[in-house]
Amino acid sequence: MAHSQLPMEVLVFSKTAGYRHDSIPASIAAIRRIATDTGLLKLTETEDADLCITDKTLSTYSVVVFLHNTGNFLSSEQIKALQQFVRRGGGFVGIHAAGAGLRSDDWYGRLIGAHFSGHPDPEEGTVIIEAQASSKPCGRFILDGCCSTRHGWRDEWYNFTTHPRQNPNLNMLLLGDNTTFSGSEMGDDHPLSWYQEFEGGRSFYTALGHFDEAYTDEWFINMIKRGIMWAGKAESKLVPTGSSIV
Repeated sequence: MAHSQLPMEVLVFSKTAGYRHDSIPASIAAIRRIATDTGLLKLTETEDADLCITDKTLSTYSVVVFLHNTGNFLSSEQIKALQQFVRRGGGFVGIHAAGAGLRSDDWYGRLIGAHFSGHPDPEEGTVIIEAQASSKPCGRFILDGCCSTRHGWRDEWYNFTTHPRQNPNLNMLLLGDNTTFSGSEMGDDHPLSWYQEFEGGRSFYTALGHFDEAYTDEWFINMIKRGIMWAGKAESKLVPTGSSIV
């Protein structure tokens, strides 16, 4: 797959086989705006796994973005096609409930980074930058323009079946301050966004993004934009914002 070619071919995939998020249209619209504003992405939007999650079709994309995919939304053959896409160097971006799908599939859990286990009732809380994120070029790139702390963020605060820190392949980006919301099962260290090099490809995941308003929020959308570009190995195509993460 040709990562150097622009606009970059991106598959936006929003099939669900369980709970369906009301924010799916807003999240698709946000990625459309990223494509329009940057001119760097050419999108295909679909929920048709039979058509698009195949070896042949996936080979035409640089990045796949999984939006809020719940339940067993892929067959075993489709999971194998996704594996081959990643192993050929493809980029993967998972947003919010993408971490709640295929919970019995070990490989998909490693692609995401950790399987979702549940969440408390939504409420406002504080999101903070991982202390070491800015020490790594990839972390600096994805979080470029983000402030160090985001107060009053309303979301579902995801818990995971295993602590993301137990996965040595993950590089943490954002944490939830569990003194500001209820129901954390992750202890004092509650990761919510991370990235990794995985089996020849790249994976970026954020557990944030339950509500529509996330997808009109510049802080959040900037991270999604940069996560897509990083996953597609096209970091050099974005001009730095000049803002620091401290």
